[in-house]
Formats: sequence, C-alpha cells, structure tokens
Amino acid sequence: MKLTQIRNATLKVEYAGTTFLIDPMLSGKGGFPGFPGTVNSQIANPTVELPLPMSEILAVDAVIVTHTHQDHWDDTAKTVIPKDMLIFTQNARDQWDIQMSWFHNTRALEEQNEFHGIALTKTPGQHGRGEILEGLMGDILGDVCGIVFTHPREKTLYIAGDTVWYKGVQENLARYKPDVIVLNSGDARVLPNEPIIMGKEDVYEVYKTAPSATIIASHMEAVNHATLSRKELRAFLLERGTTSRVLVPEDGESYSF
Repeated sequence: MKLTQIRNATLKVEYAGTTFLIDPMLSGKGGFPGFPGTVNSQIANPTVELPLPMSEILAVDAVIVTHTHQDHWDDTAKTVIPKDMLIFTQNARDQWDIQMSWFHNTRALEEQNEFHGIALTKTPGQHGRGEILEGLMGDILGDVCGIVFTHPREKTLYIAGDTVWYKGVQENLARYKPDVIVLNSGDARVLPNEPIIMGKEDVYEVYKTAPSATIIASHMEAVNHATLSRKELRAFLLERGTTSRVLVPEDGESYSF
C-alpha cells in the first residue's frame, strides 16, 4: 500500500491496485470561514494550500467520506469531483446529503463491504467526550466512522477517522489488529476547550495498545481549531521514544508499506 497525506484528513490510499481518496477538503487556503463554536474561529479554513495538483488528487477509483463536516467534504470537493465518481458514505443520511449535490454513484457503507476484492469494514468512532456530546453541540458533531482495509496481498490498514481515544477504538485495535493506523491527531477543540479528535496523549494510548503497528498522524495544521502542531507532537514522541513507529508526515508526503 501507499498512503499520501494530502492535507488535513484528506488522504490518498493506493491499496491492492485500487486508489481511494479519503475525506476530500479541496478548497484553496482561506476558502471558507472558521468553524463557529470552536477555538480560533476567527481564522479562515483551510489554513494552508493543497500540496499537490488537483488532477493528481482526483486520479482515484473511489472516494470515502467518513462524515460530511466541511473539513472532510467541502464545497470545492462537491464541485471538482466528477458526478459519476463512486462515493462511499458512512450511512444513508450522509448518502442522501451527497446525492443532493447531484452525485449519482453513491454507496452507504454497511458494517462489511467489498470493492475490487478489498474488504472495507466500517468501524465506530466518538467525536468528543462527555458533556460535549450532549445537546446542540452533540448534534453538530454527529456520527463518525473509521474504515479498516484488508486484502490477502496487503497489510491491514485502519483509518480511525474523527475520534478521540475511547473504548471503541481500543476494541477496533483488538479485533482487527491493524499493521498501519492513521489517526486524526491535531487535537481539534470546541469551546470552551474540549477535544473532539485525538491529541498527543491519545496517540500514545494507541501506540501502547497496538505494539506492532505503524501509526501515521494526520489531520494536522490545516483547520482553525487544530491546536496540536507537528513540531509539538514530534517533541512529545521523542520524549517517549516512540518515533520509530509513529510517523508525522508533512502535507504531500507519502509512505509505502
């Protein structure tokens, strides 16, 4: 497999001869406002430009949208992705939402799915903790998912999606025993100061729980509410001696496994 960190949670995954685009946020720098109710909401998103040409980003066989928040599925993605592109969604509600933008080749994920001989398993995630998941903010954060990729000729890949460290992720690691794990690690926060994706301590929990896996830190330094920098995460990992198994890619960087 080959994984390319494009920007934020947007990844290009080449797996068993098939290429996927994950969670496309494709706007130019400053293309839409910061998210209300989050830290640093005065900063426009995305905070950086795309590192690759759009033609290269869109050269894929299918798109997977783990949820339809704007930093995973933005208006530019709705415009530039071909309307006949196969788009996998986490559920029927997101499928309907994407179909409303005139996409006509959509597929809501079941727990178990198959595409080009690849098994795609939808996994649960939790977009925050405690009281933040209650009331209006909980409705806004909504449902999220991850994806496990398996194929006889490939290592097992787990893209955890927008989730914090919690029992569901621990169970996913125990059940699927992934060789490569992508974590959304930018410690994005909503007001007053509550994390809604993984931060450095969450990454460390995954590191300890999956002792044979290589971890890739994604969803960093590209949206207003991401509070953990690559520099800070790398320093934290160095202190704990975890740098051999935790990779912190720059935008545009690729890894093969």
